[in-house]
Amino acid sequence: MRIRSTKRRVVVLALLPVLLATTGAAVPAEDTRPALRVTRFLGEQTLPHKMPFQDTTVGGLSGIDRDPRTGTWYFISDDRWRYQPPRFYTGALDIDRRTGRFDGVRLTGVAILRPPDGSSYPEYGKPGSPDPETIRFDPASGRVLWGSEGDRPDERTTVPVSRLTVRWAGRDGREAGELRVPRNLTMTDTDRGPRRNFGFEGLTFTPDGIAAIVEGPLYQDGEPVTAEHGAPARITVWNRGGSPRAQYAYPLDPLPAAPVPPARLSDSGVSEILALDSHRYLALERSWIEGAGYAARLYEIDLRGATNVLARDSLSTGPAYRPVTKRLVLDLTRFRPPAQNMESLAFGPRLASGECSLVLGSDDNFDPTETTRFLAFAARDC
Repeated sequence: MRIRSTKRRVVVLALLPVLLATTGAAVPAEDTRPALRVTRFLGEQTLPHKMPFQDTTVGGLSGIDRDPRTGTWYFISDDRWRYQPPRFYTGALDIDRRTGRFDGVRLTGVAILRPPDGSSYPEYGKPGSPDPETIRFDPASGRVLWGSEGDRPDERTTVPVSRLTVRWAGRDGREAGELRVPRNLTMTDTDRGPRRNFGFEGLTFTPDGIAAIVEGPLYQDGEPVTAEHGAPARITVWNRGGSPRAQYAYPLDPLPAAPVPPARLSDSGVSEILALDSHRYLALERSWIEGAGYAARLYEIDLRGATNVLARDSLSTGPAYRPVTKRLVLDLTRFRPPAQNMESLAFGPRLASGECSLVLGSDDNFDPTETTRFLAFAARDC
């Protein structure tokens, strides 16, 4: 999603203990496993604005993941032929397993995303043009899985409909199959289905399947988030064969502030998810408010006890349903103000201390006032 931030930059490491407090709905009582805890900040690294690399322009990095066997990192760009074709990069984040120190980031390769026949995906503004927003590496197959947000016309933009997709690709970028998307997530040019910029934004492998989340509410699920009310976003769960088996409602927070002045623009939704086990995920919730900038929070959510809404066309009508529960893990807005456009979330290497490392990244939108930044944390019980 292309939204903007402010320039001010302040380091507030001293606030970390305060920012780890929990709020919101509790994890179900039958869960005896400890909740994830962020224990320390490991460091940050940035990439230069519009850095050239192997005949491409680096930016718009909206998803990251790591191959645990080789340590190779994958970074997907949401560039849609503004500079070059849709693509992902490989590289390294230098996190010292002994100390946890995060002291470097570098790119090592680039792969252009292509259809199965090896041709090019359509450019922005043409039917079928993809909008890459999330990527995961699958150690079992050696392939990547990436999600496209799709596109549609709205009151401000006249582009053709392009469907939401979750596609497999080889490490060379060539498509190798896709998941079946539920009918209620069909993109249209009417007031049905996902809104523009509210398609698939987060993706994760679970121990027994695959899950993806649309960023915000479908038209038939209600109005987008405001400072007065939240909204539901849908998490879809597939089996490994690519057939959807469930769908759950994620309750988005109200905006932390109203736009200034009130008639100006705002946006809010989930920009990434990451599985802890088959039913507990981390969810990165991000908003932008004109006049206030970005906000970002990391939650732990639990699908158990939530209503399966896969067969429901609308969440704003019909019987009551139970959404997933959520618990605040880290308020990134207060930890690293001003918050950037946080869109990426992945586990790094396990540290010698037994802690896992957790990396979050921002998408700079190819905007000189924004930053491609990676923040690394250590965590327990992950």
